[in-house]
Amino acid sequence: VKKYNKWIWLIGLSPLFLILLILIIALFSGLPNVEALANPKVNLASTIYSSDGKIIGSYFKENRFDVKYSEIPQHVIDALIATEDERFYDHSGVDYQGLFRAIFSLGADGGGSTLTQQLAKQQFSGKFENVSKITRAWQKIKEWIIACRIERLYTKEEIIIHYLNQYDFLNQAVGIKSAAEVYFNTTPDKLTIEQGAMLVGMLKNSSLFNPLRRAEKVMKRREVVLKQM
Repeated sequence: VKKYNKWIWLIGLSPLFLILLILIIALFSGLPNVEALANPKVNLASTIYSSDGKIIGSYFKENRFDVKYSEIPQHVIDALIATEDERFYDHSGVDYQGLFRAIFSLGADGGGSTLTQQLAKQQFSGKFENVSKITRAWQKIKEWIIACRIERLYTKEEIIIHYLNQYDFLNQAVGIKSAAEVYFNTTPDKLTIEQGAMLVGMLKNSSLFNPLRRAEKVMKRREVVLKQM
C-alpha cells in the first residue's frame, strides 16, 4: 500500500495544482492594472444649458448620467441585493457558496455571479457574447480575479453605484438615471417600490425583460423581485 501512497497523493492534489496554474496564468494575461480599475473608461452624456441656466438638450454616445449612492432609494438597493447577490456584504468579490451551488445545479438555481463580478464583466472582460464555452470560461476566471481587486479598491456602496450607473437598460437608457427618465419620466430618488423593482428585474437580462417589447413578462419579473425583497 505504501508504494501507492505517492500516486494517490499526486492524483488527489493534481486538480488543485491545475486550478492554481490556471489562476496564475490568468493573473498575468492582460488583466487591467490598478489605475484602469480605479478610473474605468465610461461614456457620459453632455447636457446643453441656455444662458439662463435651463436645459435645452443633450448629446451622447451613450445616454448616461452618473448619480450618487445617496440618490438611490433604499428599496432599490434592497431589491438589488435580494435578487442579484444576497451575500453581497459578506463576500470579497466571489461568493463561493453561490458558485458551488451553480456548479452542482448546472445553473438551475442561478449563475453564481456576484454584483462585483457583474461589474467586472461590464467594464473589463471585453466581448462575452457569441464566444465559445472555453473562451467564456477563461473570461470568467479573469472576472473572479478582477472582482477581488475591485473589492479592495472600492467600498460596497461604491460598487453598487458603479454597477447601477454602468448597466445598459436598453432603449437609450444606460445607467439608472437615464432608465428612470426613459421608462418613468422621473429621477432615481423618486422611484417607487414598484418602479425600482421593475428596473432591478431588468438586470437579469434587459433584452428579455424589455418593457417596450415584453410588458407582460416584465411585470411577472417585477413581481418575482418584490417577493424576494
